[in-house]
Amino acid sequence: MNDAITDSIPANLRQLRNDAGLSLSKAAEMTGVSKAMLGQIERGESSPTIATLWKIAQGFHLPLSALIEAPTPADASQGQGFKTVQFPGSIAVKIVFPFDPALGAETFRIHLVPGQCHQSQAHEAGMIEEVFVLEGQMDVLRDGEWVPLQTGEGLRFDADLPHGYRSGDSGAVFLNMHHYRRAIAR
Repeated sequence: MNDAITDSIPANLRQLRNDAGLSLSKAAEMTGVSKAMLGQIERGESSPTIATLWKIAQGFHLPLSALIEAPTPADASQGQGFKTVQFPGSIAVKIVFPFDPALGAETFRIHLVPGQCHQSQAHEAGMIEEVFVLEGQMDVLRDGEWVPLQTGEGLRFDADLPHGYRSGDSGAVFLNMHHYRRAIAR
């Protein structure tokens, strides 16, 4: 992972847990991530997978970008560059727009290498995802079936069910928008 992001995840997790007044044990209960793993992440001794970060985000009822983004100016509408996070053995994720509580949404740019497949567990109840293919071709796993998409095509689906993404022979780059059902505090 990028060093700035690697530094952000431990600091963000520690800050979120401390702000909530939670012990590592209580945070482990809420997230389903072991106390030992949470401690390793907070100390920067372990780089979490994207699946682990999703479990933490869901346990805290926070958007994914709350854990991976570096602190940003209050006005994200001014255009800014965010770093890409390459999760070990998984997808590369770049924050395009961090979570906006007024909109209840966040947007990522995701790069899949040729033939890569990423399957995701169900997210928070009521969450909707939208995928828009910028480059290449890909399939989206929705309701147990793979739906093919070409450059310039998009798909909206319930993300509170297991879902996934896989690229074609040339790889794929897509926008991934997360829409949360209810307002999530940050």
